[in-house]
Amino acid sequence: MPKPIKPFIPSGSDPLIEKFICSMMMQGKKSIARGIFQDAMDIIKTRTKDSPLDIFSKALLNVTPLVEVRPKRVGGAVYQVPVEVNPKRQQALSIRWIITAARDRKGIPMAQRLALELLDASSDQGAAVKKKQDVIKMAQANKAFAHLAK
Repeated sequence: MPKPIKPFIPSGSDPLIEKFICSMMMQGKKSIARGIFQDAMDIIKTRTKDSPLDIFSKALLNVTPLVEVRPKRVGGAVYQVPVEVNPKRQQALSIRWIITAARDRKGIPMAQRLALELLDASSDQGAAVKKKQDVIKMAQANKAFAHLAK
């Protein structure tokens, strides 16, 4: 018996949510990805007093990187050069890191994993935030090579 269709959060109006759903989609199954996202929003609604969309946007904001390291070859040696990240790539990286962190949690349905990761990220915890902090640390460690950036 198919799952009953419930009223959906207005995602058609928000391109960020659509981008997130498309990034989460596997093998072209957009309706499944949309259902997982909606279930995750429902779980977040039951766990917090805040709006699920506020939690979602706060989580993305907390995971968004400002700098990253890029390899640059200079005289036979490869240096990790810290560079600023442009806004489109910031958004793509934050979405990718949250989805990857949610997929790496094992043993529970994807909607729950995504909801937990979004809740963790909105409170500056979780694997996606740790990934961001690791990237920042690497950029700090290689700050001496910043002059090699284009």
